[in-house]
Amino acid sequence: MKLTPLSPQKLIKLLGFLGYFPARQKGSHVILENQETGRIVVVPVHSSKEIGVGLLSTILRELGISREEYFELLKKA
Repeated sequence: MKLTPLSPQKLIKLLGFLGYFPARQKGSHVILENQETGRIVVVPVHSSKEIGVGLLSTILRELGISREEYFELLKKA
């Protein structure tokens, strides 16, 4: 399957399934942290803009999850 743009709110919800929760916000960027692993990921939340395919791919790579795992998470949401 192909990645498609995604709203920041939906991505934050999906990351919640992986144990990432908002730690803080600086401007229009929400910093999510996983308490178990200590990993941090930054999600830009700009008004009425979706997260593009390139940035989404980079975030998935930083998280260490495959596209298949991502699509399974999408089915949950």
